[in-house]
Amino acid sequence: MKSMILSLLFCLVVSLAMAQSKDSAQVAKAVNKLAALMVDPNKAALEALVSDQISYGHSSGKLEGKASFIESLISGSSDFVKINLTDQSIQLFGKTAIVRNKLFATTNDGGKPGEVKLALILVWQKHQKAWQLIARQAVKLP
Repeated sequence: MKSMILSLLFCLVVSLAMAQSKDSAQVAKAVNKLAALMVDPNKAALEALVSDQISYGHSSGKLEGKASFIESLISGSSDFVKINLTDQSIQLFGKTAIVRNKLFATTNDGGKPGEVKLALILVWQKHQKAWQLIARQAVKLP
């Protein structure tokens, strides 16, 4: 009886770990998709990936909602030429994920070439079967 209970408990733990692993992979894929869309913006894809209630915080302290965040990418006022993400960690809390990473990017905002080095925290929430970005805050790295 004891071994049966331990076997059931083991199966439960393994299935939960597999579900978390699948969600972590889906969140990582969403993060990479966001980075790709920031380099090559597509309005419909961004609208699907970003929550209507997003709080998008820049390292300057500027906050944007969904419409202004997407418009800045589409218009080129926020123009990422290349993005490299490193040191990524993902923590899952049910249908919420917290992602921390570092972003190194080449930019061309308003036609002015530049580089940014940022530490990011992104909060993702699972809606039906898709992960959506609900919050992002950046700080400048030295």
